[in-house]
Amino acid sequence: MRSYLEKVPESEDGSFKVMNRRLHDGIPFSWHHHPEYELTLTLNSEGQRYVGDHVGDYGHADLVLLGPNLPHTWASNSRPDDEEPHQALVIWFEPEWIERITNEMSELSGVKKLFQRALAGLSFSDDARHRVVPKIRRFFQEDPLERLFTILRVLAELSEDEYAMQLAHDPVVLSSADGGNERIDRVLTLIHSEYSRALPLEELAETAALSVSGVHRLFQRHTGQTVSEYLKRIRIGDACAQLSGGDAPVSLIAHNVGYSALANFNRQFRAVKGMTPREYRARFRR
Repeated sequence: MRSYLEKVPESEDGSFKVMNRRLHDGIPFSWHHHPEYELTLTLNSEGQRYVGDHVGDYGHADLVLLGPNLPHTWASNSRPDDEEPHQALVIWFEPEWIERITNEMSELSGVKKLFQRALAGLSFSDDARHRVVPKIRRFFQEDPLERLFTILRVLAELSEDEYAMQLAHDPVVLSSADGGNERIDRVLTLIHSEYSRALPLEELAETAALSVSGVHRLFQRHTGQTVSEYLKRIRIGDACAQLSGGDAPVSLIAHNVGYSALANFNRQFRAVKGMTPREYRARFRR
């Protein structure tokens, strides 16, 4: 269960990239991030959603908009219809494209604010999802020109959802100053792929080609958290997926996500989730 910098597939015939992902065996826990915005509609699937430091339950027709380089994953527990696969309809938007169209078209001022709010991730209300889910499903059957019209309508409607909920506590805010984009990306990629082992600041500093104090400042500036707090939340998120989706002993799960001492794992888990690992697992046992 590792994370990586996801390479979004190239689009051959449109202004955005799309994927219709169908999985019979479930959606696996797999931390990843990428420089594009992402709109994801998850169908016929139930489980947990992880966005930055957010961990929450999701169900059929879950709809979220994620900002660039915001770590995320889904981990399914079940599907309402056993005859159909878990399905994720994903649309990726280049930040430059969003910036260009929203700056040049005053009619899209609400959409510009929507993407600013999405930097920390947004989950949309039931009313908004009821309105746009049919349009998103139809979008995947349309030709490129109709897709453009449809997605602009969808984004305009979502921009009016005043009950959309911010997911992560802080966005990952990237800056081109001093190679900020490249440096923080290298650090995040290392953390997301190696979080189950000790990651001293010295190693992160070497990865970013900075001093220890420099990487500390870089990380806090871009994520709003210390490295230790960020690591804790990623590890606990992985533990949540393992607790809810299997029967491995708590001690083994603690070891798998990077805790050598079970007591420390239990303490950190309670600090993040407000309950013990066993209490958390009990929520998913019927």
